[in-house]
Amino acid sequence: MNSPQVIAAERTAAKERFPIALISLTVGAFAIGMTEFVIMGLLPNVAEDLNVTISSAGQLITAYAMGVAIGAPILTMLTHRLPQKLLLCLLMILFILGNGISAFAPNYGFLMAARIITALTHGTFFGVGAVIAAGLVRPDRKAGAVSIMMAGLTIANIIGVPFGTFVGQHMGWRASFGAIAIAGVIALSGIILFIPKRKSEQASNMGAQLKALVQPKLLFFLLICALGNSSLFTVFTYIAPMLQQITGFAEHSVTWILVLFGCGVTIGNIIGGRLADWKLMPSILGTYLVICVLLTIFTFTIQQPILAVITIFLWGAASFSIMPGLQIKIMSLAEAAPALASTSSHSAGNLGNACGAFIGGLVITHLGLPSLPWVGALLAASALILGSVSYMLERRQSGTA
Repeated sequence: MNSPQVIAAERTAAKERFPIALISLTVGAFAIGMTEFVIMGLLPNVAEDLNVTISSAGQLITAYAMGVAIGAPILTMLTHRLPQKLLLCLLMILFILGNGISAFAPNYGFLMAARIITALTHGTFFGVGAVIAAGLVRPDRKAGAVSIMMAGLTIANIIGVPFGTFVGQHMGWRASFGAIAIAGVIALSGIILFIPKRKSEQASNMGAQLKALVQPKLLFFLLICALGNSSLFTVFTYIAPMLQQITGFAEHSVTWILVLFGCGVTIGNIIGGRLADWKLMPSILGTYLVICVLLTIFTFTIQQPILAVITIFLWGAASFSIMPGLQIKIMSLAEAAPALASTSSHSAGNLGNACGAFIGGLVITHLGLPSLPWVGALLAASALILGSVSYMLERRQSGTA
């Protein structure tokens, strides 16, 4: 029989492995992931209700992504003196406000403004949240703590987005944003109750950080990241109308296909992390090649329901398996810019999201929905080419060193 001291020690060890404060960060990541992706499944509903075209509705995704891309570095620089817990609370309040406005937006313009307000919280939350998560555990558990927080995004794709799509299709798309605002309130409550107070980091020379951030090699990889995300969002933004209008699925079936896509995302994240630990650049380049092939195949399988679903699952796995490797590469190149390093990849990725949604809208207008997959394949091929050039240059430099 264990003594009270042993039981107390075991409980303390359990808390060290998984502090309850991390759950608050995970819920926040879940809510942010849900608000980012749920609109893809509701695009036809939003377009019909607000009396705009599908391509115009898609620009709501562009605006959100641009808000993240621009807002993350700006907010990081403006708020780096604030205590981290206070900053997280302010970000979640802004997040709740943005989604509340979305739920009651009377027209397209109000919804666009609400999406931009919500987007401003995205990158900074993940940047500050990652720092807090790492500080909640022992040094040898930092990566695991950050992965627990980031799991909120994965869970959002498996549960949150399909649930939000289901709610939106049966109760109206506004109800989905109302549910997201409630998730934000839960996250805010957890942050207030469980996140310990931490002093802000010492103010650093922002000029030096910006100089480190704009080094050519880092900017090159941020461009590769943006191109990869452009490939993803050129197609994924309009996945609901594609499945309904081309493949012939009923509206309610889209929810379950998004669940399957989310499962692919989860598997891809796990595999991608292990591949990146094994061979970083070869795994990145190999994954981009797989994405090119899958999107090219999707151009044809979109006509066949079973084949389309299989392709979507594999494409989701491939598209998100590349994320861990890119994150590791970008963070390693941005070590000299600690205040901006954790947000640079989010900014680049969401710039790609915005471009992808915009490009997809142009493709629909001028070429039609069936052309989206092969255009996405071309964008992934561009990322593959740039990545290959960078890899060859790195090998050449290491060979001559």
